[in-house]
Amino acid sequence: MPTSECVFCRILAGELPSTMIAENDRAVAFMDVNPATDGHLLVVPRNHTPDLLSAEPADLSACVLLAQAMARLVRERLGATGVNLVQSSGAVAWQTVFHLHLHVIPRYDGDPLRLPWVPAQGDPAAIAAAAAKLTAD
Repeated sequence: MPTSECVFCRILAGELPSTMIAENDRAVAFMDVNPATDGHLLVVPRNHTPDLLSAEPADLSACVLLAQAMARLVRERLGATGVNLVQSSGAVAWQTVFHLHLHVIPRYDGDPLRLPWVPAQGDPAAIAAAAAKLTAD
């Protein structure tokens, strides 16, 4: 059940802005506003689910399949040479938003990213540029 305190539920309800990239009947992919690399996306289930351990199998499957499609997309459209899928369950595991989400982090030859990263506000223009490439027909 959606909760008004959950930032991802608020994004899904249209109460907070986001840059949607793709969706299926159970999951949505949108740009991370605190990107680790160019093109960093989040995949979340439409249903509020606190973490991996409490996810319904159908929601988890939909998220993983959408994350796979997004991983392919960042390789094709952004030239990523690798992809990290990161999922954190619990505060001790770096989870800060308690709505199941998978980070799809494009990796590029020579990028300096080391995991875990410290999230920081990304450049809106760079995020929009990556989103435009990912949603281009």
